[in-house]
Amino acid sequence: MFKTPILFFLILFCFRICAQEAGKSIHIKKINIPILIDGIDDEVAWVSAELANEFREVTPYDTAAAKTKTEVRLLYDEKNIYVFATCYDEIKKDYVIQSLKRDYSYPASDAFAIIFDPFNDKTNGFNFGVNPMGAQREGLVANGGNFGVSTDWDNLWFSEVKHYDDRWTCEFAIPFKSIRFTEGLKRWGINFVRNDMKRFESTSWTSIPRSYNISALNFCGHLIWDESPPKTSHTISVIPYFSSNINSDYKKSENINFSPSIGTDIKYAVSSSLNLDITIHPDFSQVEVDRQQVNLTSYSLFYPERRQFFIENSDLFSSIGFSQIRPFFSRQIGLNKGTPIPIIAGARLSGKINKDWRIGIMNVVAARDVATKTGQQNYSVIALQRQLFKTSSVQFTVVNRDALQSDAVKYNRVACFDYFLLSSNNRWRGKAFYHHSFSPTQLRGSSANATFLQYSTPRWDINWNHEYVSKNYTTEVGFVPHQAQFDPVTNLIMKQTFLRLEPSIAHRFYPKSQKINYHALTLYFDYYANGNYRTQSSFVNSSYSILFQNSAIFLANINLNYFNQLTVLRLSTNPIDNIQPGEYYFNNYSVSFTSNKRKKFNSAIGYNMGKYFSAFRNSTSVDLNYRTQPWGVFNLNYSLNYFDWVSGNTSTIHLLGAKAELSFTKKVYLTTFLQYNTQAENVNLNIRMQWRFKPMSDFFLVYTDNYDPYLSIKNRALVAKLLWWITL
Repeated sequence: MFKTPILFFLILFCFRICAQEAGKSIHIKKINIPILIDGIDDEVAWVSAELANEFREVTPYDTAAAKTKTEVRLLYDEKNIYVFATCYDEIKKDYVIQSLKRDYSYPASDAFAIIFDPFNDKTNGFNFGVNPMGAQREGLVANGGNFGVSTDWDNLWFSEVKHYDDRWTCEFAIPFKSIRFTEGLKRWGINFVRNDMKRFESTSWTSIPRSYNISALNFCGHLIWDESPPKTSHTISVIPYFSSNINSDYKKSENINFSPSIGTDIKYAVSSSLNLDITIHPDFSQVEVDRQQVNLTSYSLFYPERRQFFIENSDLFSSIGFSQIRPFFSRQIGLNKGTPIPIIAGARLSGKINKDWRIGIMNVVAARDVATKTGQQNYSVIALQRQLFKTSSVQFTVVNRDALQSDAVKYNRVACFDYFLLSSNNRWRGKAFYHHSFSPTQLRGSSANATFLQYSTPRWDINWNHEYVSKNYTTEVGFVPHQAQFDPVTNLIMKQTFLRLEPSIAHRFYPKSQKINYHALTLYFDYYANGNYRTQSSFVNSSYSILFQNSAIFLANINLNYFNQLTVLRLSTNPIDNIQPGEYYFNNYSVSFTSNKRKKFNSAIGYNMGKYFSAFRNSTSVDLNYRTQPWGVFNLNYSLNYFDWVSGNTSTIHLLGAKAELSFTKKVYLTTFLQYNTQAENVNLNIRMQWRFKPMSDFFLVYTDNYDPYLSIKNRALVAKLLWWITL
């Protein structure tokens, strides 16, 4: 049944659940006089601008007018969209400010933001915001905004903030050339959102049910232009860099290596909605290090992409498949288990062709991987997406890897068909896909398919998910962790066919309480079977959670587990930590509490106890945070896993992390990260300084050390990098 998912596709295609669109609208007027971005609305043009006010609460309630008053006005000229917001604030307390660092966390900070849907397709958009201290935050809105905003995207725009006794104001200038939009379209989607953390009140210009993300594009109002937005010129931005890397691997040699590097990125606006990105010898040394994780499974862990070249329009490439079935995962390019592999060059054309069609074409050439003795590789992706109905879409994608030298498997290709469902009222979301892989030694059973359907309201959240991946489905540029298990005894990767069923149901209760926002009961089931439909694992979770009105969260879980372990599971280098193949039934219980995040000192603690395969496990986690507004955020986190084995032996795994983020100004940041992981037997120190000396131009200084648990040094590196954004 699951090998032929046509029925599931037909079911999803039948859904065309529509609701009335948000009724609010605001007109934007063209001006011919200059606007000085100073946070003061003293230009005469602002007097004639239409006013957006009467915001609505999203949280803690979604049925009332906002207690915190906000007013917004818009103007534009040939170059920029101008935004002026007045954020009234009669409570005489400190703002909640995480830091002055760019791309702060919106949900945890006082802030104002504007959301654009410039294609009016309720699928893709842009978010620009500031906190009361003037720190900027911009991001991409993808997948209808239901999963928030990706702040990895950076672009050029301007803002200023001013403070008064009863309010703070902010003024934006957003260049047309910094965003993508459909030429000639005189109606965009738009929304304005505000966080007042003193009240723990989140508000929006249009009404948004509190169970949905505040960036959801389905709830946008209408931005109506008095003329068509001006056509943007074919802007070219050249972003050259120069870096110098001094490093030494003390385990192999104490020689100090010096490696200068130079390269560039080029951004070319083919049209107002289509962009060409070119990279030549890119360098990602300024990217922050990955936070280490403890892995208690036989499968690979997921780490997100943070490299700028792969970010814009990344949903065209990263949304293919599911989170655990990714035919394309950009971290497979230029990285091998965290070790960089030089990229020679790459190009990407992405964006809207017209109202209904989006395109993404990417091609990257990577150098020879010395560690694995793999020759040069060419990676390419072609994606074509078609809008269906009002908010759904269908996408065809081909992912390809070609060996450019003879010492590697010649090629691997995956053809993908994905259907994305989103109803106009956001209650129904879903997806269905069928993928097929091709390789020189083509074997039967080289496909994957899946369906997902979610019904979500403020009180109910009901999910269905099925996944089927055949043993010979091969995605060398992808990420499918459950298909392959590593056997530490034979040092081999064992692949298998698997079927997954993952239904869940949650119900939220909203009491009339001054202390509790809601409490919820959830039942979740995760089931895996092999190609013969024999159970490989099952996980049943029942949980009870409370969201307090002050933002604190309590969570309790009961977990029932079954595993048919096929290989040795090695938790550490100590042989007593090995879990032998066999069938295991075990239950465990956990409880966690996250305190009020609005407080300068806040914490999260968790405790887990119960069986874990053949051991009794106690697990404790502590996360402590302190901020000295607005210049410093300090974090200390620790997790302990204690195992009591049936043999009478005991063992522990420790993971300790400390992080300090210092914002000396809105342009100079210092991040220090210390991690100690006994499972990996590694101590890592990373210090990263960033100076944004002009808009979108940075100087980075990055220092990294790795030690063994006895503080004997493994390797050390110091990187200096200068990156300059030049618009021609």
